[in-house]
Amino acid sequence: MAEIIFWATVFVVFYTYIGYSLVIMLLSRFFNNPVNKRDYEPTVTFLITAYNEEKNIAQKLDNTLSLDYPKDRLEIIVASDGSTDRTDETVRGFSSRGVRLVRVEGRVGKTETQNRAVKSATGDIVIFSDATTRYENANIRKIVRNYADPSVGAVSGRYEYYNPTGATIGIGNVLFWKYENSIKSSQTRIKTITGCCGCIYSIRRKLYEPLPPDIISDLVEPLKILEKGYRIAFEPEAVAYEETTEKTSEEFNMRIRVISRGMRGLLYMKKLFNPLRFGFVSFQLFSHKLLRWLMPIFMIIILASNLFLTGAPIYNATLALQAAFYAMALVAWLGEKVNLKFKLLSVPLYFLTVNIASLISLYKTLKGYKAITWETVRK
Repeated sequence: MAEIIFWATVFVVFYTYIGYSLVIMLLSRFFNNPVNKRDYEPTVTFLITAYNEEKNIAQKLDNTLSLDYPKDRLEIIVASDGSTDRTDETVRGFSSRGVRLVRVEGRVGKTETQNRAVKSATGDIVIFSDATTRYENANIRKIVRNYADPSVGAVSGRYEYYNPTGATIGIGNVLFWKYENSIKSSQTRIKTITGCCGCIYSIRRKLYEPLPPDIISDLVEPLKILEKGYRIAFEPEAVAYEETTEKTSEEFNMRIRVISRGMRGLLYMKKLFNPLRFGFVSFQLFSHKLLRWLMPIFMIIILASNLFLTGAPIYNATLALQAAFYAMALVAWLGEKVNLKFKLLSVPLYFLTVNIASLISLYKTLKGYKAITWETVRK
């Protein structure tokens, strides 16, 4: 029995990280449903959600104001979630250049801040961004050209993380998002993606639906649009640059918040797991979200069942490989404490960081934990 459990769980892990991406890439070669893109200039609201971003907001607004899009068709809003530093004052300094501040009192969290800001938006398309994200000049045009296709309800751009300090956890982050972007490209060629990149995604304003404050908007808002029968496009040429975290503790705490909100989001949208009604969407959510968030449980099962099978050479080898993998992550984590960087150990460190965060998030979610507010991570 231990042998069956071991190999079945190994298969699940293999499928989640390798098999699923191979299946998606293969399907994309046979089922190609391209978005009918063309030059298109709808009115756009560019919405930046911020909390205590006085160090970043001016540079972000300068970047936004420089983007290539007709000024008479672009509305720029900064939604401040009860900021207590000079964020709001800095934003007001841009009012003469057309930037509008929407201040939300009471520290209500990112999702609720977006809910309230969208109510005052006037653009046909709303683009959501963060204060620490830098956009390429043509990003708005690259995003909105997808909306020339009436079947498209939301569009996600592409994350590109950069790691200026060479932090080990940052290298893992960069590699992970390159892997994610390749999957999203294949998904959208088939039909649709299921979630968007939080700092560069957009929706048709008429489709926006206010969400509970404890769930993550860049996953659930697109899922609500899918529920309405629209598709979500991935636009790889619309690139947002974001600096990685420098410390494992920062990435770990952020992942707990993001994954916890994501888990509550999937519970909120659990009807989408019905494969008879939402076939491809259900397949993606199960393979790309649910299995990943359950990965630490599978890892524990693999280790525990392997311990029962020691003695045979193959199982001694698999146990040694697991021990080596965890040891590499530990070495990378300890090296960070004394400012040593191990590029080759970035994947074990990032993988373990994310999966421990997933395990804690699962526990917190089952206990009813709600992550509503957020703190600025990238300084």
